[in-house]
Amino acid sequence: MANNIVKKNQEIIIVTGAAGFIASCLVQQLNNAGIANIVLVDDFGVEQKRKNWESKQFLTTVERLSLFDWLAEIQPKVNMFLHIGARTDTTEFNYAVHETLNVQYSQDVWQYCTVNSVPLIYASSAATYGDGHLGYNDDHAIVSKLQPLNPYGVSKNEFDKWALEQAFTKHQQPPYWVGLKFFNVYGPNEYHKGRMASVIFHSFNQIQNQGFVKLFKSHKPEYKDGEQLRDFVYVKDVIAVISWMMQEMLTGKWLPANNGLYNLGTGKARTFYDLAKATFAAINQSPNIQFIDMPTDIRDKYQYFTEANMQKLKQAGYHQPFYSLEEGVDDYVRNYLVNGKYF
Repeated sequence: MANNIVKKNQEIIIVTGAAGFIASCLVQQLNNAGIANIVLVDDFGVEQKRKNWESKQFLTTVERLSLFDWLAEIQPKVNMFLHIGARTDTTEFNYAVHETLNVQYSQDVWQYCTVNSVPLIYASSAATYGDGHLGYNDDHAIVSKLQPLNPYGVSKNEFDKWALEQAFTKHQQPPYWVGLKFFNVYGPNEYHKGRMASVIFHSFNQIQNQGFVKLFKSHKPEYKDGEQLRDFVYVKDVIAVISWMMQEMLTGKWLPANNGLYNLGTGKARTFYDLAKATFAAINQSPNIQFIDMPTDIRDKYQYFTEANMQKLKQAGYHQPFYSLEEGVDDYVRNYLVNGKYF
């Protein structure tokens, strides 16, 4: 709901990817905190995303490719830049697509924030860790050694490397900045994501339509079928962390020494079988799980284990408890999926 014209020097918060899953939930979180001086940035031509954002409180929308022209023309006072938007399709193997949207566009965001002294929080990804042979530690020293398994992960890691170089070698950085390595995020407002929606979303729909859940067989002998492990994090925890960081930055409590990359998971890996079982429990049904072959196009690029080391975030001062897998799935299914509701 917006009818405002943004004026020169008007204080605003920019949220990119605002029609998408995580960012639309973030906008609602800001609204719940009484914040509405928000400019939504995205490609708003995707009709399936409309319900994610149209009922939110904000100042105006700006098309993604017009953002920097708009900023130059309007010259608002940007208090905070929340750059959540990205091309997130891990099955898109044309790297040029990811390079344009995830690297070059993010570099433009970084440079704008640097020149204009705007605090920046941006979305990185656990896909940067590749097969995990170097662990899942948000240590800047390993970033240049990481080998992501798909072009999406490569693009996210390329920007992380570039950001670290700008910040710590060239000393050209926003006053406060954080890159968040999202692990497996699930929750409301992902109705539009199709194949890339969470396994909880797909499991719920399979139960409704077929009465059972399909999970991928394991193609590694050390993992049983359905026992591939991921760090599943509820979107409500993700937006709580972002909101906390934003407030720390806006109130001057954030230490520049804390600038950098952070994992954002729960710190506890769980199996896909546990996830499916929790989905059945949320609709009071007994588990009925079948196993299918993993598609060949992702088989050699599939992560069998992810688990965020969360010590760095705790050391920065965030101590709120995270939803357990069962708690998060129960809230998501009962309060959103069953009734098709949005956050």
